[in-house]
Amino acid sequence: MKAVIYARYSSDSQREESIEGQIRECTAFAEKNGITILRHYIDRAYSAKTDNRPDFQEMIKDSGKKLFDMVIVWKLDRFARNRYDSARYKAQLKRNGVKVVSATEVISEGAEGIILESVLEGYAEYYSADLSEKVIRGRKENALKCKFNGGTLPIGYVIDEEQHFQIDPLTAPFVLDVFKKYDKGATMKELRDWLNDSGVRNTRGQPLNFNSIQHMLSNRRYIGEYKYRDIIIPDGIPAIVPEDLFDRVQEKLAQNRKAPACHKAEDDYLLTTKLFCGYCGTYLCGESGKSRNGTIHHYYKCVSVKKKRTDCKKKPVRKQWLEDLVVNEVMKVVMDDQAIEAIVSMVMDLQDRENTSLPLYEQQLREAETGIQNLLNAIQQGILTKSTKTRLEELEATKEDLEIKIANEKIAKPRISPEFVTFWLHKFRKLDVRQQSHRKMLIDAFVNAIYLYDDKLVLTFNYKDGTRTITLDDVKEATQKADTGSDLDCLGAPRRSKVRFAPTFFYSSGTKERYPPAPLLLLSELNRFAGFRFGMDAGRELVP
Repeated sequence: MKAVIYARYSSDSQREESIEGQIRECTAFAEKNGITILRHYIDRAYSAKTDNRPDFQEMIKDSGKKLFDMVIVWKLDRFARNRYDSARYKAQLKRNGVKVVSATEVISEGAEGIILESVLEGYAEYYSADLSEKVIRGRKENALKCKFNGGTLPIGYVIDEEQHFQIDPLTAPFVLDVFKKYDKGATMKELRDWLNDSGVRNTRGQPLNFNSIQHMLSNRRYIGEYKYRDIIIPDGIPAIVPEDLFDRVQEKLAQNRKAPACHKAEDDYLLTTKLFCGYCGTYLCGESGKSRNGTIHHYYKCVSVKKKRTDCKKKPVRKQWLEDLVVNEVMKVVMDDQAIEAIVSMVMDLQDRENTSLPLYEQQLREAETGIQNLLNAIQQGILTKSTKTRLEELEATKEDLEIKIANEKIAKPRISPEFVTFWLHKFRKLDVRQQSHRKMLIDAFVNAIYLYDDKLVLTFNYKDGTRTITLDDVKEATQKADTGSDLDCLGAPRRSKVRFAPTFFYSSGTKERYPPAPLLLLSELNRFAGFRFGMDAGRELVP
């Protein structure tokens, strides 16, 4: 039989040796019973009271491939400490032809085994619930005495030997200054930078971030309030910040939450990290400017020009025009059946070339099965010698070994069918290009890089295609409506309505050697549908 091992421990306080011990005993159980182990599924610091465990869910999913017959656990409470989850997932495994076996608990196969297993599962759930009640009871007792109950210790406090909060003379003055500075108008960014420059770190020794400052300014412990669940004790711990100052800061926090954002979101600029200056090779980043009539316009601007690093003369380009052009070109590719078929074909080819072991194992397995069948036919005809028996045993051992190798390969890297890739690509046809999230999805999946010049732009897509001519009536219309009243010297859209396509491979160009090309037919795990992502390389040049 073929099996996998599932191991788990509950909290960070437990050590890695716990996993090693579980795997050691499960492996010994498998060897004793002649069971072949294909893989280990391990969840570290995950409670069995919930089924939200990554490797556990992956194991349940992999059971549907019918590559293994058994899940071996050290004890049944490693699998689940919730009777509902235990029954639910055991039933799912049973439908897939997989059973759960405990390496240390002897459970018979008969009717009495069902009773014993249910008792063990019920005891595991009882133990977990009882332990939780005891922990909560102990923490409530600590809370009534205003003792530290664990968790992240706020900056400005230390814990004494009796687990009480005490003011830290080194960091408490910084906390008070943060409240005072914010009350006087300092921003959270300024406070974060000031604390980091002063050497203040969080309890893990890492620099503070924006959320650290926000949490600090809203933490009521700094006015001496102790809270645990429904237990609230005013003046339960030493106060660092006066209550009137704390209240003023809360009012300012509430006002600032309602205020409009003072910075533009980088996610609004869809081509960030994919758009390059064709002259100096640096990124083009998002920037906004206000026209004479007060209208805000958005642009892409060369970083070297913005920071005055070089003498690059690349002019800013309007954001909406450029993004619309790229999205429209991607949608034309998505709607092209020939392009989709070519992508699917190349993905299948890459999949076969990437996994060279699996086709080889499958071919060897077919040869072994053919050899076994030939020997069986010879035996049926009365041809039975000592060498015939030896050869048959060798072929059967080879077949079993190859079946195990094939199962391991399929678990490690499941094969994707052409129908699934086609289905996934056709999903892009249903996207609404008016929605920002859908536009971003298209660009992330299909566009590798864009090189922008004043008279042309070069698009490098994540697929391989030929050349063709397209019209840009929509770009021409956008050009005619373009407003030139911005205070930025912006280049308008191209005036011509025609562009031509030419394949462009930057890894063979002398001027673009330092830019890494998109990987030729890269196939890896996608985030959506079956969780796989792929990419292929080619280029297009759009010239007005």
